Amino acid sequence: MSRFIVDTATAKANVRGCDLGATGPVWYRQRMTSERKGPWQITGQRVIYDNRWITVTHYDVTTPGGTAGIYGKVHHKHLALGIVPIDADRHTYLVRQYRFPLEAYSWEIPEGGGVPGVDPVKSAARELKEETGLTARHWQKLLEADLSNSVSDEKAITFIAWGLTQGVSMPEPTEDITVRRIALEEAFRMVAAGEIRDSMSVIALQAIELAILKGQSASNPPPWL
Repeated sequence: MSRFIVDTATAKANVRGCDLGATGPVWYRQRMTSERKGPWQITGQRVIYDNRWITVTHYDVTTPGGTAGIYGKVHHKHLALGIVPIDADRHTYLVRQYRFPLEAYSWEIPEGGGVPGVDPVKSAARELKEETGLTARHWQKLLEADLSNSVSDEKAITFIAWGLTQGVSMPEPTEDITVRRIALEEAFRMVAAGEIRDSMSVIALQAIELAILKGQSASNPPPWL
């Protein structure tokens, strides 16, 4: 997602828009304020858009350089969760789905959203089951990341899951997913070749590749190797 820049005249016109409820856009009036965020001074703010998943806020600011400016922030209401399932043959599972903002299909690790306050492992296990039909006996947190910190506060947690059992997948009605089982080395190759571009998938698979390289020379390799 690129930086969200708001045209002031358009935003003011949108303030007079309609409230469509829980899933539709909601427009709010300007709120004048004086608040500091690190070296940034906020002089005004308004919610431009709000739905079940995101809130977009427009800020009038004084920049760290002392100039007047604007900033757009996308607040994500759920955690981004990613899972790298690894079976006994050192294979993993990728999913292919169409990504609306990119207007393209994308190969990715199984991913989904986690509700704040709910154990992320439970949410990740649900997403893994929904998308691939897999359940896992063992889970290990791999890493956390901020996915697009110039415009969004979206936080990601990725996991390794092993001790797998295959069941029946249960994708959501909005999803059209293809699942592919491949060797980990093939997944690493796809990342290097640019065939996997999803940020959460790239950082998770590269972290695992690094862990494998370290584990091959270690006396106590990771339990999922």
